[in-house]
Amino acid sequence: MSPLTDLSLERHGGVAVLTLDAPERRNALTLDMAQAMIDACDALDADATVGAVVVRGAGGYFCAGGERGTLAAAGKDPAAPDQFSGMGTIYRAFHRVGELRAPTIAAIHGGAVGAGMNLAFATDLRIVARDAKLASGFIPIGLHPGGGHGVLLGRTGSREATAALALFGQRLTGEQAVAHGLCFEAVDAEEVDARALELAAIPGADPELARRTTLSLRTELGPPGLPWGAALEMERSAQMWSMRRKDLAAGSE
Repeated sequence: MSPLTDLSLERHGGVAVLTLDAPERRNALTLDMAQAMIDACDALDADATVGAVVVRGAGGYFCAGGERGTLAAAGKDPAAPDQFSGMGTIYRAFHRVGELRAPTIAAIHGGAVGAGMNLAFATDLRIVARDAKLASGFIPIGLHPGGGHGVLLGRTGSREATAALALFGQRLTGEQAVAHGLCFEAVDAEEVDARALELAAIPGADPELARRTTLSLRTELGPPGLPWGAALEMERSAQMWSMRRKDLAAGSE
């Protein structure tokens, strides 16, 4: 794994905490930071003792999107191979977080804008500060959304909420995001990290079961989602594995 660039990684038992650590720019993403995130995810997946991952931002802000210099450089010649590849690295960072084998939680303080929204919505669950601001932010600055923005929002919240954010430049507070089904729970800002860790500790206590259940749930929910009959068959082997494991453990006591 390459050295982490503007990221830090901590462990709390079976829970890993991945922190975007560039508060001077509100954790806006650069190419190096995106590559470090990809590398960190590879390391987390390779560690079978990781049962949950919390993604957060340092300095009281989750992520302000793509770093302006990075976006400006890409805009000078978007079709240039290095620029096209660089934007792909940032896209890959979101996708890699979404692929993590362990269940993931975004702990959102302050705000998430643009690419920061993509990162937050790549996770399985979001805990958000009541007063945090969530915004797509693309159209107001003259940019088309990227990173699969519509899918990430639409698979979580309603079509109305997705359109309000992505097409009409609306902003939501943390409490409004919960009301629209975009986040699970809104709490006071000082409670966000503790609540995320509290939830993550449950799957973190049993990493193997957590990883198997995460794969099943994501496959069933999609997009596209599985029909019920297919889900019944998909879950059968994993559930029976868990029953056998539990029985063997009881028998060895």
